[in-house]
Amino acid sequence: MPSNPSGSSPATLGSSPISKLLVQYSIPAIIASVATSLYNIIDSIFIGRGVGAMAIAGLAITFPLMNLVIAFCTLVAAGGATISSIFLGRQNLSRATDVVNNVFVLCLIHAIVFGGMTLLFLDEILTLFGATPETIPYAREFMKIILYGTPISYIFIGLNNVMRATGYPRKAMVSALLSVAVNLILAPIFIFVFDWGIKGAAFATVCGQTAACIWVIAHFLSKKSYVHFKPGNKWFSGVIIKNIYSIGLSPFLMNVCACVIVVFINKALLEYGGIDGNLAVGAYGILNRTAMFFMMIVFGITQGMQPILGYNFGAGKVVRVKKTLYIGIWVGVGITCLGWLVTEIFPNKVSGLFTVDPSLIAIARRGMRIYFLCFPVVGAQVVIQNFFQSVGKPKLSIFLSLTRQLIFLLPLLLILPDHFGVDGVWISMAGSDILAFVLAILTMIWQMKRFTPSTPTVISGDNKNNEHPTNADQPES
Repeated sequence: MPSNPSGSSPATLGSSPISKLLVQYSIPAIIASVATSLYNIIDSIFIGRGVGAMAIAGLAITFPLMNLVIAFCTLVAAGGATISSIFLGRQNLSRATDVVNNVFVLCLIHAIVFGGMTLLFLDEILTLFGATPETIPYAREFMKIILYGTPISYIFIGLNNVMRATGYPRKAMVSALLSVAVNLILAPIFIFVFDWGIKGAAFATVCGQTAACIWVIAHFLSKKSYVHFKPGNKWFSGVIIKNIYSIGLSPFLMNVCACVIVVFINKALLEYGGIDGNLAVGAYGILNRTAMFFMMIVFGITQGMQPILGYNFGAGKVVRVKKTLYIGIWVGVGITCLGWLVTEIFPNKVSGLFTVDPSLIAIARRGMRIYFLCFPVVGAQVVIQNFFQSVGKPKLSIFLSLTRQLIFLLPLLLILPDHFGVDGVWISMAGSDILAFVLAILTMIWQMKRFTPSTPTVISGDNKNNEHPTNADQPES
């Protein structure tokens, strides 16, 4: 019998009011996303104040590599979450179960292959990404531990996304909060008490993800969960893997492009920052952490939208799909507007959270004023891009992500710093945000005129056998 007293089922995604569903699914995702962002910020604060300004710069050097780490994970996680919710919209529990099984296997394979290869060439990769003799020791110490923990982090992130998509937003929130809580307790102990420096922050991160991974695996091992591991279902299906990769390709390419772009940003800051080049890279690290705090809230909105969009698209309910999108856009813009206001009014206080170095604060303050100028429109661009991914239209999502980073941002980074120095780097990022916003709006208007509830061609192998559990716990309300 279901242990959830609400007794709700995924069918509520197709019948309950959109606003209620968005609150129900987005609030837990936002809490989890903000908590994750906060522990990244607090880690940076611990590192900046407990280790020093060069450690902050070394941490910033790891950003492109971290984007690659996330890319190979989201390739599976985002694709698996979207496909599982679409299959549930078609009342096909068996195929949704196949997806869960395959996500677990793919996460493990990706982690071993990518983590192992990266460890073999870690110094060369960090040097390519802009590490200097002053910053590479910090970057190396941090990334070695993170890479050893990739099997744990990949399984946690991959299955947590599927957990949310299959009707358990509160459980997905708890797993993220568990990871954050363990990290925040251990980080200051490892850094200040054990004097482990930047590697202490990395150890704390892996410990937090281990605790959360155990929680998530326990959920999918339980037969009370609506969708759970089943030995009799497929664990390595070519059709399922193809579908996962097809949908997950958009966030994968977005993170790969982000990796490439951050390399260009770091190198431009080192070149045009002169003797303060390492500090300029550290300033970018502060800007990046600050922007990601607000972006993670927007990502929480898109994660909450994903099961609603996937289910209703799979069920052919176009009006509900459109309404979900429009509400999400307005909420996303409101969040990024708040980010602009905070950084415009309190740039010194925000920068001062991460460091007491006056030179680093001055560079970060200047960059913040320019970089966040066009930040309000970013919320709309992110929601629209994730919308196309959630309804099984990965080509449009890929198009929007690639144009922002490769077509808009990269050329600006190659041109503007020559004329404006370090300011040109910040201007490039703000300018690309405006251009990407305009393109996203035009793409959305064009697509809405021809939007139909046709089945996404990327979801193949969908037999029509409607299977329902007889003794499974129904997802949360």
